[in-house]
Amino acid sequence: MSDCIFCKIVDGKIPAKKVYEDEDILAFNDISPARPVHVLVIPKKHITSLATATADDTLVLGRILGKANEIAVAQGSPDGFRVIINTGRVGQQEVPHLHAHIVGGPDPVGPMLKRL
Repeated sequence: MSDCIFCKIVDGKIPAKKVYEDEDILAFNDISPARPVHVLVIPKKHITSLATATADDTLVLGRILGKANEIAVAQGSPDGFRVIINTGRVGQQEVPHLHAHIVGGPDPVGPMLKRL
């Protein structure tokens, strides 16, 4: 997709601090980190969100989750981490290219939500 910021990062048109890359996925540091470790992992193929992913995307989605621990440990979160995939308006997805946030660091991440 020509106007997608993450596609431009994949194509090398926008710089990013890459921490992992293979033929299917790219991981790079978030430019506005919420935690000491905050890495975005994206499929190189443009997939708008989990809501638009198809059965053909299963392998790349599995690859993202399969590499999460390796990436988290390499970036300084050996005792655990959280993976977050925001989807759509309600999920507060800000960039319309599927991406997983790997967040962690030396201290616990904290609760997900306040109880209702």
